[in-house]
Amino acid sequence: MFQVQFITHFTDRIAYLDSVRIALEGGCRWVQLRMKEATDEEAERVARLALPLCREHGATFIIDDRVALAKRIGADGVHLGKNDMPVGEARAFLGKGFIIGGTANTFDDVRRLHEAGADYIGCGPFRFTTTKQKLAPILGLEGYRAITARMKQAGIRLPIVGIGGVKAEDMGDLHDAGLTGIALSGSILRAEHPVEEMRRVMEQANRY
Repeated sequence: MFQVQFITHFTDRIAYLDSVRIALEGGCRWVQLRMKEATDEEAERVARLALPLCREHGATFIIDDRVALAKRIGADGVHLGKNDMPVGEARAFLGKGFIIGGTANTFDDVRRLHEAGADYIGCGPFRFTTTKQKLAPILGLEGYRAITARMKQAGIRLPIVGIGGVKAEDMGDLHDAGLTGIALSGSILRAEHPVEEMRRVMEQANRY
């Protein structure tokens, strides 16, 4: 099955914790709590509420950036951007039992993360997105094809997830480009019926 990861966000109607509930109710079983602008206290409060919800639904719960928080509350792992703690340092701090993902924009990023011991790659952006500041160069399908081809040549078999402006309709093309999954946020929360949109995405993912 093509993996679907949900990354929390908010709108004028939906708070971070609401977005977790929407994803889980819609059938998503991988949630990344991303609260870049929040204080440590705010992030911990939401994380401690989101974790039991994920456990109840049998979902993997990943925390963006905040490595100490992930360890303290017993999350499943962390996702680390280019300016966050290095993967090797996070692995030394967390130990082997935690999932560690890293952000990549180039094949060199992928290779570096692989050598550092990352468990999966979040690769993007696929297209322009408003949910992330300081956007790296847009990859598009050609960019993904080039990266996955070089991964194959180098014998790197890490799961690689497309992120950044991804929509359900892109799934087939991204699968064909060699990706193993997608990460979504805004396209779910901006939908008229977010839970139904999440369900639609999961049904589509089951075809691959």
